[in-house]
Amino acid sequence: MKLRIRDNSIRLRLTRAEVETLSTDGLVGGKVPFPAGAQFVYCLESSPACVDPTAQFAEGELSVRLPEAAVQDWAGSGEVAISAVQMLDDGGTLNILVEKDFECLAPRPGEDESDMFPHPQKDEAGC
Repeated sequence: MKLRIRDNSIRLRLTRAEVETLSTDGLVGGKVPFPAGAQFVYCLESSPACVDPTAQFAEGELSVRLPEAAVQDWAGSGEVAISAVQMLDDGGTLNILVEKDFECLAPRPGEDESDMFPHPQKDEAGC
């Protein structure tokens, strides 16, 4: 799972296997190790109790939760993303985007794309 954070937005991109795991097991995650044993942990959860996509950060862990029904619909369809805007306590907003990760149109040396979704513009680009 790829994680991109920029200002007030969180973007998660999942491979085919990760979408399948989220759909069947309800949880996928990753971690980034740092010196002195510290780590940044992030996870994506599908929950039947969840009504709207939400994100929270506590004790060094970023957790994004999605409604189970939305995940099931998304995983079995051609839909690319689940998106939401979460209201913050200070009146601001946090944009949440969970996407299927597509193959690149131009090959990247050393990058394994065998588990990524076929790019929808691949045929248009003559690849």
